[in-house]
Order: sequence, then C-alpha cells, then structure tokens
Amino acid sequence: MRIPPLRMAERKSERENEIIDGAAIKAELPILFEDEALLAIDKPAGIAVHGGSGVSFGVIEALRRQRPQARFLELAHRLDRETSGVLLVGKKRSALNALHDLFRSGGRSGGAVDKRYWVLVVGRWMDPLRNVRLPLLKYDLPSGEKRVRVADEGKASHTVFRLLARWKGFSLLEAELKTGRTHQIRVHLAHLGYPIAGDEKYGDFARNRELQRDGLKRMFLHARSMRLPHPASGETLELESSLPTALASFLQHLSQHDAQDYGQTF
Repeated sequence: MRIPPLRMAERKSERENEIIDGAAIKAELPILFEDEALLAIDKPAGIAVHGGSGVSFGVIEALRRQRPQARFLELAHRLDRETSGVLLVGKKRSALNALHDLFRSGGRSGGAVDKRYWVLVVGRWMDPLRNVRLPLLKYDLPSGEKRVRVADEGKASHTVFRLLARWKGFSLLEAELKTGRTHQIRVHLAHLGYPIAGDEKYGDFARNRELQRDGLKRMFLHARSMRLPHPASGETLELESSLPTALASFLQHLSQHDAQDYGQTF
C-alpha cells in the first residue's frame, strides 16, 4: 500500500514562499504530512534548520515554540539555510532512530530513501541523464568558514542529474541524491562548471548580481520530493513540495526573455 503525496500548493501564501529571517518566524511552518511518528515540513528558504554558528533561531526551535505541548521533536536530516522544500522531523525517539537508519542505508546503497531536488544552473547542460561520482572533502577557510571541495581523499559522493529544461544561458535539472554529503549538489555542479544560480558560496558571483536585478533573490535549489518507507508502518510515504513562488516566477521570466530549446515550459 502506498501513501499518496499530500499536495499543499493551494494553501501556500506568498509569505511562505519568500526568504524570511529565521529569527523572526512567527507564522506556522507549512506542514506537508503529519502523523504520530513524524512530520514533514515545507521549509522556506532563508531559515537555518537549527540554531548555532551565529544563528540563534532555526526551524526546530520555531517548531518547539509553536508546539509547547510536544514531548519530542528532533530533526531527522538537514537542509542548507538557502534551500527550501521537504524536511523531516521525528516526533518519537523510535521514529527518529528509524529515520536515521534509513538515511544511513540510503547513503550506502542508494535504495532506502529517494530524495530529489530541482536546481537551476548557469550554462547549457547537454546530457539528458548524467551520473556524477566525485569524492567530497570538508575544509576550513582561513576565516574559519566551512567549505567543501572535490578531492581524491574525500568521501565517496554520487548524484544523478536529469535535464528538465534548457534555455540559452541556463538549465533546470533534477538532482537525485545517492549519498547525502554536505553541499553535495552545490559542489558537484560548481566543479563541473555549472554553478547554481544564486549560490553565494560556490556560485558565479558576477552572474548572481545580474540575477538579483532580474528578480532571483535566493539560491535556486529546492528539495522537491522524497520517497521512503514509513519508519513505523513500512508503507511507502511520498512527499512533494511545490516550487516556491519566487522560483516559479523566475522560470516564467526565463521563458519570456531567454530562448528555450529543451524541456517543459513554464
């Protein structure tokens, strides 16, 4: 038996789709799915998943504040602050442990959890499907900032990219994570010469300034969907997050102002 995706696009407000300050979360976080074991949040961009490293307030702190009666709420995985989309939270210790086991087994075998992202890159991506296997290594800048780069001594990392649409100067890809390394999609793409539009850490900074003038105020990386066995019942749970308004609007802008030669129209 499959649990069908819960689609919440019609309930999203403009405010929920905009970048907001994590320290000022007041509205209820959008929920894609919830039962006694877990909940799936439709995370907005611009909010850290938890406090720390100069961030005093994040998604999990906001959730605990909004649900003071909850006895247990813990993140099952992470998304970058600039990334929006599907984020899982355990409501029971047993469910959290089961989710952690699923993510770990997915990292080894690629089969337990299916995580897919939509990402807009600078450049013309030509391959309909491409497997990228490049090891990733964490390191520190002299300033102390954490970064990741491709290095032979790094951890094995595997991303599958599928071409969804292509314009004169940009390409929309689906990224399927086979491993879950920090900044994996961002670093794989930057290393290949296709930086993510709006990525302020690994991207094309001059192009990012142009994109801001054209209306893209954030990194175009969205956790679009996740499929996994439910940690309690084992039934297939499918979760899907609609593309935020800011990103969908920019795709429409591209379709109106940049020649498209591949894929679906927006």
